[in-house]
Amino acid sequence: MSTAVIAALAGAARAAAHPGGLPGDCPDCRSPEAVVLADRDGGVVVRHGRAVAKAHAPGTDPVGHRVRLAVSGHPLLAGTLLPPLPPAGAPEAAGRPVTLWPYGVPVDPADPGAAPWEAAAGLLARLHLTGPGALPGPLPPMRGPAKVARALTRMRAAPGAPPAAVAAVERAGALLPAWARGESPAPPAGFLCHGDLHLGQLVRHPAPAGPWLLIDIDDLGLGDPAWDLARPAAWFAAGLLAPEVWQRFLGAYTAARGPAVAAAGDPWERLDLPARALTVQTAALALARAAAEERAPDEVDGAVIDACARIASLSGELAGGHPS
Repeated sequence: MSTAVIAALAGAARAAAHPGGLPGDCPDCRSPEAVVLADRDGGVVVRHGRAVAKAHAPGTDPVGHRVRLAVSGHPLLAGTLLPPLPPAGAPEAAGRPVTLWPYGVPVDPADPGAAPWEAAAGLLARLHLTGPGALPGPLPPMRGPAKVARALTRMRAAPGAPPAAVAAVERAGALLPAWARGESPAPPAGFLCHGDLHLGQLVRHPAPAGPWLLIDIDDLGLGDPAWDLARPAAWFAAGLLAPEVWQRFLGAYTAARGPAVAAAGDPWERLDLPARALTVQTAALALARAAAEERAPDEVDGAVIDACARIASLSGELAGGHPS
């Protein structure tokens, strides 16, 4: 990322953190280096004290972005989504929209046993149960399927990705309906969805020990709520999430009356298709990243690639009327 974008974000975060001036006891004010929390194609995030500035992805749809931002600060979503700081928007950086947020403490990746799976499930249920008719609009579609399409495109452009692994991902992707690959509009659905749920999308606010809240509005929109359960479901199916953790997550979601799955019966009738889509997405990104870093896929990469191979082996069943 260019130093100009990071410098612009650092200035915006500093102004949001100190609206009344710059206090002399702020460690970030004394440091010559910006605190960069994330630097990816999909977003650059810089922290200053109690504030965070984010430059969203190039090409972000301005109309959908404004609606998503308004939704994140709506009173109906208080206690579910982290609200933006006022003013809701900041000047652009290199043509990318910039937003300002309070800093929240993220999930500690070094302590997987403390991961807030139940809290994540409860927040998703509350999000899904929020009636979109009372929110700013028109709400754009949830962008989960578009992320599958982008992941496949990145994999296909990655030089040196193992051909057999790429072929397994392609075969698994070909079994998805076109809408789940982002190639056609999704079936109509009226639920408010996050669109990219994983543990990195939760923070405690107020820091350091406030309640958990969902962050990252870039994929928020109307869609199938089962998509928001798809990543943990895919991890469970690939052997990356322990069965007891999966049951805790799913049980907390159904206890909160989440509409994505029935409270009783087989949840996979609703989860199988989105879980397969997230498996394809995860494996495609894993291959693209491994190729970019000039390394072989690691153990976690191998688990999702193997899951794609298993999906591909079920081609007859999936093409012949599988319930998902």
